[in-house]
Amino acid sequence: MGQIDWRGVFPALTTKFAADGSPDWGAMASHLAFQLDAGVQGIVILGSLGESATLSREEKREAVKRFCETDRRGKPLVVTIAECSTRGACAFAEVCESEGADAIMLPPPMRYPSDWRETRRYLNEVASATGLPIMLYNNPVAYGTDIDPAQFAELADNPRFEAIKESSADTRRVADIRRLTGDRYAVLCGVDNIALECFVLGACGWVAGLVVAFPSETVRLYELASAGEWDEARRLYEW
Repeated sequence: MGQIDWRGVFPALTTKFAADGSPDWGAMASHLAFQLDAGVQGIVILGSLGESATLSREEKREAVKRFCETDRRGKPLVVTIAECSTRGACAFAEVCESEGADAIMLPPPMRYPSDWRETRRYLNEVASATGLPIMLYNNPVAYGTDIDPAQFAELADNPRFEAIKESSADTRRVADIRRLTGDRYAVLCGVDNIALECFVLGACGWVAGLVVAFPSETVRLYELASAGEWDEARRLYEW
């Protein structure tokens, strides 16, 4: 699947803050170790649902730098680029690459719901600003911009786009993307409470939020699904 093995659980780590409102880097290092101890397959930072927007440009760069320099036990670091402008997103993509990130996760531009012409141009221009592999992030429920399966098929000619975090909350999207594009993309579930259903339909990974609190159980659920042990997976999922 390219430079990154996108299979497995990629926790979207929460950004920790101290009482004075500054980033708590010590707490983030401890939380990273908590996730790695549980056996996660990768790390995602600067999540777009509020986290990226509440950090300054300097804080975001510092987060990338610190996580790049931290021992992640060989696990890839994926940095979310959630910006309002093409210029800002391209600049941050360059920062991620220069600091040593392994990949980026890229939703459409923030705030303004873009049409398909604008969305496609934005994604391709950000991709042109970096040599890093990219996981596209579709979350129309939160952002108002939807990238549908046929549009993912259009984007497939850009080799930078390796994976998709699909968060439309419609499990049919996983099957439709695979029907139109085959194995072109690694498709990862982005909604915790439909993860097992997405695995049944062919998702190879999970960009998880639940894992922040329950990393061992989340990794175990992925392992059971990968092994086809559906009865045990369902019992854990229901718990």
